[in-house]
Amino acid sequence: MRKAVVTDEAPHILIVDDDDRIRTLLYRFLTENGYRVTTADNAREARARMEGLVFDLLVLDVMMPGESGIELARAVRQTSAVPILMLTARAEIDDRIIGLQTGADDYLTKPFDPRELLLRISSILRRAALPPPGPTEAEPETVKFGPFVFHLQRGELRQDEEHIRITEREREMLRVLASGLGETLPREALAEHGSASNERTIDVQINRLRRKIEVDPGNPLYLQTVRGIGYKLVIDR
Repeated sequence: MRKAVVTDEAPHILIVDDDDRIRTLLYRFLTENGYRVTTADNAREARARMEGLVFDLLVLDVMMPGESGIELARAVRQTSAVPILMLTARAEIDDRIIGLQTGADDYLTKPFDPRELLLRISSILRRAALPPPGPTEAEPETVKFGPFVFHLQRGELRQDEEHIRITEREREMLRVLASGLGETLPREALAEHGSASNERTIDVQINRLRRKIEVDPGNPLYLQTVRGIGYKLVIDR
């Protein structure tokens, strides 16, 4: 696979993790995918890095000796709106809620697929770069896929001139997928953004939605599965 060229304009990410192996792997992987990367092995070192550099995203490990990632995120949020992605071995919902309440933008549980981390980072940076709400190039008023047009604000789905009836949960799901502009969204992210209580419910909702927009739901053209990660809506460009 050809490595991406890292430019001075590329987003700059600070990785804070006390595990040497994880820091090295993430540094190599994110650099190969075009990001500028700086690392720190604890909160004190991270603070020193942030004094002299401006970052576009912080990737913080929750469990670190001394000051934890949660404590560091809470302190950062007092003075900065820089996006934060938390990494943790804890999968309990209470721990995730605490992290998000602290001000983190997303939460990824170890072990994780580096491809999912890349998708999460891309999604966070895209959201952070969006202008205020309203129809723009970054977030269009409508998206088109095949004969279908979906209006994001109204939650209205049409096939040519016919109005397609969808449930509130299907509308919610389609709005999140359409807002991704063709980007793959992990099941966990879909569950967090929607009203579904778990990832299995997401699969059920996806299958129901496919019956309304696919000629052959078993071989979908528009609402596609990305094996091992999640789903994407293939939109017309």
